[in-house]
Amino acid sequence: MKILGIDTSCDDTCVALLEIRNSKLKILSNIISSQVKLHAKYGGVYPSLAKREHIKNLPLVFRRATKRIKLSEIDLVSVTNGPGLEPCLWQGVNFANELAKNLKVSLIPVNHIEAHILVNSPKIFPAVCLVVSGGHTTLFLMKGIRKYMLIGETRDDAAGECFDKVARILGLGYPGGPIVAEMATKIKNKKLKIKNIKLPRPMMYQKNYDFSFSGLKTAVLYDYRSRPSKIRKSKQYIREMCREVQQAIIDVLIHKTIKAAKDFRVKSIILGGGVVANEELRKQFQEKIRKEIPNTEYLIPDTKYCTDNAAMVAVTAYFHKKETTKNWQKIEVNANLKI
Repeated sequence: MKILGIDTSCDDTCVALLEIRNSKLKILSNIISSQVKLHAKYGGVYPSLAKREHIKNLPLVFRRATKRIKLSEIDLVSVTNGPGLEPCLWQGVNFANELAKNLKVSLIPVNHIEAHILVNSPKIFPAVCLVVSGGHTTLFLMKGIRKYMLIGETRDDAAGECFDKVARILGLGYPGGPIVAEMATKIKNKKLKIKNIKLPRPMMYQKNYDFSFSGLKTAVLYDYRSRPSKIRKSKQYIREMCREVQQAIIDVLIHKTIKAAKDFRVKSIILGGGVVANEELRKQFQEKIRKEIPNTEYLIPDTKYCTDNAAMVAVTAYFHKKETTKNWQKIEVNANLKI
């Protein structure tokens, strides 16, 4: 069985091909056309521009993803129909609708957030799932496939959004996450030379499982403005601020997730989303789990499957293959789709 996955939820045009043989999953192709350089000058994604690029790139990415097979070998088409940017989502859905119709195969709409979870192919439940990206910072209690309970979410900025805004304050460019992480690793002397860089860990010790990163971004802005021009433009200040921001976000994410895992007595912890590509976060999460709840399974995707991709869409379709439809015209977009 071969499943084609399509994702155009934001600014990446993604097509992947998944093969299932004897219940084993193999990703045959996972093609991504990034628009990062195009949107960098805006400091974020410009929806109408992203839509135009999807229209141009989808046929090209599709051909690259399927060049080693005959199209008649595709048994199922899957596509992200939400959440995301509505103009962008429609490009993928329209393309998938037409493709499924022409190939005379069934089509499965996929929830982008669930895809970030199911790319891990979880098997041990109950689980706590943390999905953390530019637009989402969410905790779920998962009791099985399609059995989710929302237990925590961000009340304002998502963690990835906070990274982007901090990078903008520091003049580092877009996207912020990878740049902040890179700058944080460039400190040679671990002893702070810039005094009093200490940021808050918002909501970290509250009894709920919610997040808030808007205040963290504001704290960075206030600290930045309080410094003399010579200091705030220095490499040492920028690097140390990046390290502190990154650590503040990591501390909150780990503390809240571990708390939820203990409170609900889960058997596994699942991570997903672009922010979990951060190497320091991955390392510290693993260390904390081993130390505090060593018998808990820890699932995290390979870094190439953390950011938006279509392989996770195809994998999710595999888990939902009994829910197929041939009523292509009824597959619609929901920019605010919930699990």
